Amino acid sequence: MAKPLSLEKILFSQGFGTRRYCSDLVYADLVKVNGVLAEDPEARLSTEGLMLNVEGQDWEFHEKAYIAFNKPPNYECSHKTTHHPSVYSLLPKPFVERGLQCVGRLDFDTTGFILISDDGQFIHRMTTPKKNIGKVYEITTPELITQKQIDHLLNGVVLDDDPKPCYASACEQLGEHVLAMTIVEGRYHQVKRMMAAVGNHV
Repeated sequence: MAKPLSLEKILFSQGFGTRRYCSDLVYADLVKVNGVLAEDPEARLSTEGLMLNVEGQDWEFHEKAYIAFNKPPNYECSHKTTHHPSVYSLLPKPFVERGLQCVGRLDFDTTGFILISDDGQFIHRMTTPKKNIGKVYEITTPELITQKQIDHLLNGVVLDDDPKPCYASACEQLGEHVLAMTIVEGRYHQVKRMMAAVGNHV
C-alpha cells in the first residue's frame, strides 16, 4: 500500500505548480479532496483512488502518467519547437508541468498513435532497440511500391549518416501505393530516408 503523502506534495506531483503555489491553492479554497473542501495543505492522505478537484477541474491521482495520443499533423513532438506548435500544448497544463515526454517521435507532418509518459524507465524500455519493440508506420507513396523495394527494406538499407544498415522487421503491402512497415530503431527521419534509399518517397 502506498505511503500517505501531504496534500501539498500530491498536488505538486500532479503538476499543479510549485509547492508554495499548491499550498496557496488550498488556502484559497480551490482544492477539494474526494468531494470535500480541503483546508490543510499538510494533511496526509492515501493516494489510492484519490479524486481531486483543483480550480474546478476534476483530477484523478496517478503516480505516473501514460497517455495514448493520436497526434494530428503540423505539431512537433518536442518541448522546444522550431517552426510548429508542440504536441504538449494540446494536453492539460498539469501534464506538461510534470515533465511528460513522447515515447519516440513522429515528424511534424506525420499523424498517428504515440505514447506520452513521465515514467523514465517505461520510456527507456519502449524505445531501446535492445527490446525489439516494433513501431508500425503506414506509408503512402506517389510511386508504385514494388516487391523489389520491399525486399530491399527487409534485407537492410544503408543511410548516408551511418554505415550500419537499418532494416524493416516486417512489411505488409496494403495497396499499390500503401505500405505498413515495422521498424525497431528510431533514427532521424528513418522511414522517409529508408523509402528514399529504395527509390521511392513518402
